[in-house]
Amino acid sequence: MAQRRWLTDILLVVCLFLAGVGAGEARESLSVFVSIPPQKYFVERVAGETVKVSVMVKPGADPVTYEPSPRQMAELSEAKAYFRIGVPFEAAWLSRLRQNQPNLAIVDTREGITLRAIEGHAHGPHGMDKEKAMPDPHIWLSPRLVKKQAETIYLALVDLNPDEAATYLENYQLFVKDLEAIDQQIRSIIGNGRGRKFMVFHPAWGYFADEYGLQQIPIEVEGKEPSAKELARIIDQAHRDNIKVIFVQSQFNTKPAETIAKAVSGRVVQLDPLAEDYLTNLVVMAEAIGAEAR
Repeated sequence: MAQRRWLTDILLVVCLFLAGVGAGEARESLSVFVSIPPQKYFVERVAGETVKVSVMVKPGADPVTYEPSPRQMAELSEAKAYFRIGVPFEAAWLSRLRQNQPNLAIVDTREGITLRAIEGHAHGPHGMDKEKAMPDPHIWLSPRLVKKQAETIYLALVDLNPDEAATYLENYQLFVKDLEAIDQQIRSIIGNGRGRKFMVFHPAWGYFADEYGLQQIPIEVEGKEPSAKELARIIDQAHRDNIKVIFVQSQFNTKPAETIAKAVSGRVVQLDPLAEDYLTNLVVMAEAIGAEAR
C-alpha cells in the first residue's frame, strides 16, 4: 500500500513537471524588432506577452542618422520579424538584413498608407516627385494611420504565431478603440484647426497637422539647419503669423529655434514625437500645439 502511494506521488510530480515544461514552452516569446519606441507600444498592444520587442533607435537618438550597434545586429540574428516604418536609417540597413538573414520576416507597416511629401524637401509641381521628394515617414503621429499600422501588425503576428490568433484579434480591437477615443480627445482639445499654423524645427507633425486642420512651418531646410538668409525669412514669417513658440525635439540642434524665438520675443518648447508612452504623449502634444497654433 505504501509502495503504491509512493509510485502515485512520483507520477504526480512527473506530471506536474511536464505540465510546467509545456506551459513554459507555450509562454515562450517571439523575438521581434522595431525601429522606434512608439512601434514597441503598438506591437505590444497587439501581441501582449507573446513577443519580446526590441527597439533599434534608442531614446534620444536620431532615426535619420542612426547606426545599429554590433550587439543589436547580433540580437537581430535571433529575431523572427522586423517591423519597419520608413525612417531614413532603414534604407541602408534593412537591405543588409535581407542579405544576411533571408528568413527574417520584414513587415512594412506603411502598407496601405498614402505617404505625403515632407515639408522643406524637394517636390514637383503636381505633388510628390519620386525623383526629388522625400516621403514623410512620421505616420505614427496620426491615430487614424496608427489604426492601419495596427491592422498590419495584427495580420503579421497571426502569420508568425497562428496559435495566438484569438488573443491578437482581441488585443487589436481594444487598441483600435483606444485610438478612436484618443482621436476624439485630440479633436476636442484642438477644435477646428482652420489652417492655424505652428512652427517646428524638424517637420515631424505633418500627418498630425493634416488630420486636425493645422499647418506646420518647418525651420529645417532639406534636412539641414537654415542658412542666415533662410533664417531671416523664417523670422519674418514668424512675425507675420504672430508665432511665439517654436517646437523642437531633443534629437536635433535647438540653436536655430532659440535664435528665432529670441527674435520674436517668444520661447522654445520641447516635444518628443518618439516617446514610447504613445497615447499620453499624443495628448501632451495636442495640448501644447493646440494652445500655441495661430
